Amino acid sequence: MLSVQQLQINGRRGDLLPATSLHVRRGELLLITGEGQDQRTALALALSGRMKPSNGVLSWDTTTKTKRIRLASALVDSPGVNEPEQHLSVRDLVTEDLSLIPRRYRGALLSKPWLKVNSFEDIAGLWIEQIPAARRLELLTALALADPATDLLVVDSPDRHSADPSAWLPRLQALASDAGRPLAVVAVVGALPDNWTGAAAVIGNSVTHPPEPETEGAPTQPKPAAVVEPKTEPETEPKAKHAAQPAPETTSAAHAESENLQRTAK
Repeated sequence: MLSVQQLQINGRRGDLLPATSLHVRRGELLLITGEGQDQRTALALALSGRMKPSNGVLSWDTTTKTKRIRLASALVDSPGVNEPEQHLSVRDLVTEDLSLIPRRYRGALLSKPWLKVNSFEDIAGLWIEQIPAARRLELLTALALADPATDLLVVDSPDRHSADPSAWLPRLQALASDAGRPLAVVAVVGALPDNWTGAAAVIGNSVTHPPEPETEGAPTQPKPAAVVEPKTEPETEPKAKHAAQPAPETTSAAHAESENLQRTAK
């Protein structure tokens, strides 16, 4: 079984592969979705032991050693990594791929017998770019399984060659369910096919987010409004009050005149 826990790969500015967890057993097809091609390819490389993760645990059966995982797995059609060049002929591709198989398994390095035994004679004279998507995947997976040590098949973005899932999904299902050679098959795709009910995972499904700060706390007391003192005007006596009291000079004159009149009357 392939088991992955918190697998993560650092990039220049961010995570090339955000933390992802998954597992797949022999006899099972697992589809993993991811938005960007870089993320999908990074995951495919890590699962097949071609790229060392920055964090997390990757194990195949009872081993976590990258070298053993690489020997037990095959990476199929990874863009920019091991996808066949378009100018290659099918014969040349078969010859090249057979040469990579350990000598004790590969036999003679002749493409013609292999093409005949594996029923690819109908496309032997074509260029890679001329092969339909379904036949392309059949050819590349057959070449990957030419090594009998391969138990884990990792296919990178098979849906990029055709929008129709029937061009790749039936082939991968058949490989996973082959009782004669049970394989763990992983396909990293852009989106799940409609009505897919099998095993599935999403890149970044183990990313943890820091908890948000609590917004609920003790109720805050409202800030008291500023007290505005009323503006006081300087006290002034009513004009009527001043008018009722004669000026001091006027009072003295009236008193003197009253005394003179009294003296005259006497």
